[in-house]
Amino acid sequence: MENSNKRYWKGIEELTNEPSFVKNIHNEFGNMPSENDSKGEALVDGSGTHRRDFLKMLGFGVAAVSLAACEAPVKKTIPYLNKPVDVEPTIANWYASTYTDGGEYASILVKTREGRPIKIEGNKLSAVSKGVLSGRAHASVLSLYDNEKLKGPQIGAKASDWAQLDKEFTAKLAAVATKGGQIRIVSNTILSPTTKKVIAEFTAKYPTTQHVVYDANPAYGLTQAHGGILPSMDFSKAKTIVSVGADFLGTWVAPTEFAAQWAETRRVGSGKEGKKEMSRHYQFETILSNTGANADYRATYKPSQEGLVVVSLYNAVAKLTGAAALAGASIKVDHLDKAAKDLVASKGASIVVAGSNDPEVQKVVVAINALVGAYGTTINTGVAVNYRQGNDMSMANFIKEAGAGKIGAVIFYNANPVYNHPMGAALAAALPKIEVSLATNERADETASLCQFIAPDSHYLESWNDAEPKAGFYSLTQPTISTIFKTRQAQSSLLTWAGLNGDYATYLERNWEANILKAGAVQWKNALHDGVFQPNAVNVSSGVPSVDANAAAAAIAKAYTANSTGLEIAVYEKVGLGTGSQANNPWLQEFPEPVSKACWDNYASISQPTATKLNLKQGDVVKVAAKGYEVTLPVLVQPGQAQDTIAIAIGYGRTKAGKSADGVGANAYPFISEINGACVGTCTQGVSLSPTGDSKEIAQTQTHQTVMARQAVIQETVLSEFVKNSQAGRFHPTVATSEGKKNATDLTLWNGHQYNNHAWGMVIDLNTCTGCSACVVSCSAENNVPVVGRQEVINRREMHWMRIDRYYSSDAEVEDLKGLEIASDNPEVVFQPMLCQHCNNAPCETVCPVLATTHSTEGLNQMTYNRCIGTRYCANNCPYKVRRFNWFRYFQTDDFDFHFNNDLGRMVINPDVTVRSRGVMEKCSMCVQRIQEGKLAAKKEKRRPIDGEIQVACAQSCPTNAITFGDMNDPASEISKLLATEREGRAYGVIEEINVKPNISYLVKVRNKDGKKEA
Repeated sequence: MENSNKRYWKGIEELTNEPSFVKNIHNEFGNMPSENDSKGEALVDGSGTHRRDFLKMLGFGVAAVSLAACEAPVKKTIPYLNKPVDVEPTIANWYASTYTDGGEYASILVKTREGRPIKIEGNKLSAVSKGVLSGRAHASVLSLYDNEKLKGPQIGAKASDWAQLDKEFTAKLAAVATKGGQIRIVSNTILSPTTKKVIAEFTAKYPTTQHVVYDANPAYGLTQAHGGILPSMDFSKAKTIVSVGADFLGTWVAPTEFAAQWAETRRVGSGKEGKKEMSRHYQFETILSNTGANADYRATYKPSQEGLVVVSLYNAVAKLTGAAALAGASIKVDHLDKAAKDLVASKGASIVVAGSNDPEVQKVVVAINALVGAYGTTINTGVAVNYRQGNDMSMANFIKEAGAGKIGAVIFYNANPVYNHPMGAALAAALPKIEVSLATNERADETASLCQFIAPDSHYLESWNDAEPKAGFYSLTQPTISTIFKTRQAQSSLLTWAGLNGDYATYLERNWEANILKAGAVQWKNALHDGVFQPNAVNVSSGVPSVDANAAAAAIAKAYTANSTGLEIAVYEKVGLGTGSQANNPWLQEFPEPVSKACWDNYASISQPTATKLNLKQGDVVKVAAKGYEVTLPVLVQPGQAQDTIAIAIGYGRTKAGKSADGVGANAYPFISEINGACVGTCTQGVSLSPTGDSKEIAQTQTHQTVMARQAVIQETVLSEFVKNSQAGRFHPTVATSEGKKNATDLTLWNGHQYNNHAWGMVIDLNTCTGCSACVVSCSAENNVPVVGRQEVINRREMHWMRIDRYYSSDAEVEDLKGLEIASDNPEVVFQPMLCQHCNNAPCETVCPVLATTHSTEGLNQMTYNRCIGTRYCANNCPYKVRRFNWFRYFQTDDFDFHFNNDLGRMVINPDVTVRSRGVMEKCSMCVQRIQEGKLAAKKEKRRPIDGEIQVACAQSCPTNAITFGDMNDPASEISKLLATEREGRAYGVIEEINVKPNISYLVKVRNKDGKKEA
């Protein structure tokens, strides 16, 4: 096994064997409720939480539970008197729709049960999103049932009705227009062409209206460098990928789309026909991003050096291609020259991307891509992409005009710039100077609460709309439920205020028939059924944008420096919470961030050397100040981060979003600076950090379950070794017997199982799993996984059925502080999805005293919830630590008031999956409800299930198709074909030495980097 001297570790505390970590590592279930803990009362009446109380519980507790089980609860039922035509009890309906959140886009399918949307999946008919969804898109169904949203319109912070609001607002608007006052509509990126037409109708009525567009995480610099458009990028055509600060697998522009493309270049296969080549990915960045964690080569820089890194890369490429070098300071960065050589070597199949919003930096990147032949191959300017339309200069000018009293009226169209714009405080101060202000935001948030009128928009699952994510590619949004509250679509409001018919559904249909479909009603119905309409072929012609690289380099030389010695702030977006638009969504608050594995908070992350220099440790609360603004946050020591930098995420610090969001973390938007006319997520001047003397524990999930000193957990190799031997990197455990050494998998006390019908299994490719965790949110939505909150995560009681284990690895010996700093300076990272392995020799099944966990005839490890008495023996005996114990009734207790404990929130519950109660074990069921549904559908048609028609939630949700699920007894299934070639190649079972024979196989991680000697 290559790199056998590597040490894998999940966090700094494990690497250093911190006392608090060592103290709790043996603790199977985390912190036990104490006698003084009001939440920690007996799990079942008459019982305690310790195993010594088991006999006491058997004496009374089990008998009480048995008696209680004989009494069915009395519930009143109300029959259908007139059953809706399209609703069949227990049968799901699916509707095609579209998810948009600013520039984030996906064509979706919405699953409804008895009229309730309960699950979202990707629409594979879309040529743009291709059935791929982010975790935020999956979680958006829960936002529909948010009790914190406004129940109707408001005037002056008081509830009103639509007739009164329309009357008063139009009167004031007319007065402003009569005086020639300036009117502004402020919004984030709008992907809907019909909505833009509505805004044009409004502007025709009020000619002084201007539409100002901004984005909370903008790409203004990228569009400016490409002549005002966002280019189309295709990572699947790239052999060399270089990213300078662009987290394109996590948050940058279109991460799910890019991840699917990137994965196509990372697949390899064993056997003679297997693919033996893959792209090479270089990442240069400040923080350890999701993309950097997946790179083959990675190096760091400080934010003040970013422009110089791009110029240095250009000059390295220019030197190899014979082009003239750019003037200005250069900087030495590890692997930069190697990246330049690979870019030139794969000319025509190379791509360089940068996450900077500085237009001058992006112009130099354009010049690099021109040198390596990216335009027309990996980058296409012939197709206009609409994901980011914000104009930073226009937004800044609007705020300045508002402050000067030059704006007569403003409509905030579902935008919250008081919170999510760097000049939000200036805008808040300017709003009282505006004569008329209105927001269509769904809640009285930081911006809407300062407006005179609030005309709340409906949730997208209650609405009609459309989207054009790329030129010529359209999709439709249709309501999947009637409006829950007395809200109204913002488009209907604008039409009404413009003096037109406010029926937006009819307006939308007519616009499509006239301007998009240009055909009859049948085509409209087809488009509505499919959810997408894509009439045009992709224009592959692509010109190279004209940029002045020398002028850009000169501007960079003025704005960036190679010799900064002070602290600098890097402001970034998290994969889960994003820009904070869904901050009140508890699924996203409890989403463990892929790299830090933290949730329910943001933090000031710093490197280990910086922590040592400043005498700080994780959890120390510090005050970070710059630009006359300061925040107080706990420190998180983050391996792989650039030294002397402080990374703080946006999306937190909400004050008027709701009980799940308010008071969580601090707002980092004010730290964003202006460079060359654009909002750039850095602050490099006048940054100070001072300890407060307080401490705060960060809720992290990573080291709650730790696998130590076992080589079979993560297995990896490098491409050059894999080409020579398809079993490179494999670890084959052996056991010493009286007959000599034998393979561990050949020795067993079990009789084995015969699966005569189906044998369900899964294969997970570590090469294409990016750690994005969309599967985690999808699993929670499908299986009614409860949210437990920050304190319970700290108590090691998170309930996620699926977790993504993030492993760092390094060769350095950690014997002292210097060794620790070297090991954590720039470690390699592997993501490993971990769920119930559905073992054939399942250790949990042998120890359950009540047979609550049993083995099915199709290879599944089953849980019978109403038989479980909560001994937790099964969890003790599980080598993978994937079982969860319900400490409390999460769906009935006010302490866990996140969604399941109110009538509205419970509407999201999947009725096909039991909601577990206190004292019950739970874990991944391999979505058995989906398996049974698929089998019954096939049985009705007198056939066997077709491969692919039964999908578990995690596999269906994976943007990179890293998870393959299917019937291993079906020789034609994708999983059978995969295992046929990989059983003697990359496929392995985690911890094979104990021979539990899991039905989940992993494929060895392969990195495209030089062997250890060359590196």
